Amino acid sequence: MWFRNARVFRFTKPFVISAEELEEKLGTDAFKPCGPQETTRQGWVPPLGKHGELLVHSANGYHLIALRKEEKILPGPVVKEAVEEKAEAIEMEQGRKVRRKEKEEIKEQVMLEMLPQAFSRNRRSFAYLAPQDGVLVVDAGSAKQAEDLASTLRKSLGSLPVRPPAVEQAPIFTLTGWLNQTIDLPSAVVLGDECELKDPSEDGGVVRCKGLNLKADEIRNHLEAGMEVTKLAITWDDNVSFMLDEELGIRRLKFGETLQDQLDDVEVDDAVAKFDAAFTIMTLELSKLIPGLLEAMGGEDRSAIVEE
Repeated sequence: MWFRNARVFRFTKPFVISAEELEEKLGTDAFKPCGPQETTRQGWVPPLGKHGELLVHSANGYHLIALRKEEKILPGPVVKEAVEEKAEAIEMEQGRKVRRKEKEEIKEQVMLEMLPQAFSRNRRSFAYLAPQDGVLVVDAGSAKQAEDLASTLRKSLGSLPVRPPAVEQAPIFTLTGWLNQTIDLPSAVVLGDECELKDPSEDGGVVRCKGLNLKADEIRNHLEAGMEVTKLAITWDDNVSFMLDEELGIRRLKFGETLQDQLDDVEVDDAVAKFDAAFTIMTLELSKLIPGLLEAMGGEDRSAIVEE
């Protein structure tokens, strides 16, 4: 149970919910498969998959949840071919040209006819609520995917006072400063071998560097030309490595050997117990990483947060 990404949302006011209450509320929006004429549907599913029935898996006050989204797949070329065949048949039978508007109507009809036999694509997105830390953490590669889950959770709960965390200085400023050495690199941070540089001008280009010494002259030349760092690979406290972006998104998250060894030392054969141990190790590590990273990025702006 290791997250591959971490999109963080900050609770803007104290938020406390029990596992039982969360289970009840998510149950009203539990996943149901698409109906014959539906193209997509989503809902909450057990995060333990076949190993559990509960919609909430809790450990040490952290509540893990999972959102499943089903989409019916209709290949574009297949739909197009069927539309063309129907349009040609109409033209031959009625001796007239089928116009664009009518083709759109035919397309809708074709899709409705094909939906019951369409393939389904399913995706599960995980997240956990950490009321004691004041955060919601979503395993999502993009801000949009994370916001989609947060919005669905807000609908299920009726209220979810969260927003992305804010820091005192722009993340791009800090990331660029770390790389051009105008800002001291925090002791917990070791630079990786990958970054993305962007020209801030309106039509500016993007340079992606991978497998390079980020202190090399070629990187320094881009920075001296005014390019800014929008993504940076780092290792945090020798335990976690990831790509940090300008939205404070943590992507390609990898937990180090020390944490994996901790999990290997847990002597259990039961799949649920092993899952629980991994979840506990991960959440405890992220509970240290998140506030430490926000502090390293210039400190969190908590002006919009209602404290207890």
